[in-house]
Amino acid sequence: MKLLLTGVCGFVGGTLARALQEIDPGIEILGIDNFSRPGSECNRLALKRRGVEVRHADLRSASDIQALPAVDYVIDAAANPSVLAGVDGQTGSRQLLEHNLGGTLNLLEYCKAAKAGFILLSTSRVYALEPLASLPVKTANGAFEPDPAGPLPPGLSAEGVAETFSTQPPLSLYGTSKRASELLALEYGAAFGFPVWINRCGVLAGAGQFGRADQGIFTYWINAYLRRRPLQYIGFGGTGAQVRDCLHPADLAPLLWRQIGRASQDGVPQTVNLSGGRKQSMSLAQLSNWCADRFGRHEVAANPAPRRFDIPWMVLDSTLAAKTLDWRPERSLESILAEIAAHAHAHPDWLEISAP
Repeated sequence: MKLLLTGVCGFVGGTLARALQEIDPGIEILGIDNFSRPGSECNRLALKRRGVEVRHADLRSASDIQALPAVDYVIDAAANPSVLAGVDGQTGSRQLLEHNLGGTLNLLEYCKAAKAGFILLSTSRVYALEPLASLPVKTANGAFEPDPAGPLPPGLSAEGVAETFSTQPPLSLYGTSKRASELLALEYGAAFGFPVWINRCGVLAGAGQFGRADQGIFTYWINAYLRRRPLQYIGFGGTGAQVRDCLHPADLAPLLWRQIGRASQDGVPQTVNLSGGRKQSMSLAQLSNWCADRFGRHEVAANPAPRRFDIPWMVLDSTLAAKTLDWRPERSLESILAEIAAHAHAHPDWLEISAP
């Protein structure tokens, strides 16, 4: 089995490469990266030592992708993953779409020519913004949770947001780029006869994740708290009650391997949520308490001003993946946070390296 893994020198791509090798040491992995992210160069030599072939290639360049040798499957783990991308004044809207949607198009053309299967790592941000932003919530133990006394939107329960939840825009430019990529991938698979899987992931976290608040909040918060960097709770009254779930990307590998090995997609959904779920969710205030117990108390400022695209509670419901693909996360929230903290202690300059 030969795989093409995009974004291989990023946190998710590099973690998946190692985890897939542990499942099948005989697997051949060709990894590509454009090395545009600070910190990505740190992973190149470690992956090469593990036998991963690492090449420079940019998904936005059709000629870069066309020049790659044929493989059996493509796992697309490369994207601009920030919900603020395209509107934050740091990345252009066209640049975001060229990277996320244009890159998907180039990979799908490659899969068409090579008759390779395609797995897209998508996001919880494909779900409609307005019903999530106006979700009725109550506060318990310093964290928001859906208020059953208020009408909950279809597709949302106490267990989280299911695949049946609306994907009607507005989503954010980032969310729309990923939703458009999902639809395009499914159309290409149906039109040209190759398998396509869409895996919508919640917040991914673990040791070695690049420390940006808009792309890896758990990692950023732990590193910044340990270093006594300025932190603030933004929006929602400045309480830090907003909640996200947490998943280690290594827990994706068994499911990806199962999808790759299926002879048929009959009887299983092509699109599923994959997340830590409610049991592996916490608020920023709760994360601060965890950090305080481990590192000592550090003051976090309150900034009640709302921020664009923020939502009070986002937990994905992975029941469908559990029922149809026998998938469940293995690593606990506590173990993920401890792993990040150990890495933060061992790499005191990680924020400067990965998010200057």
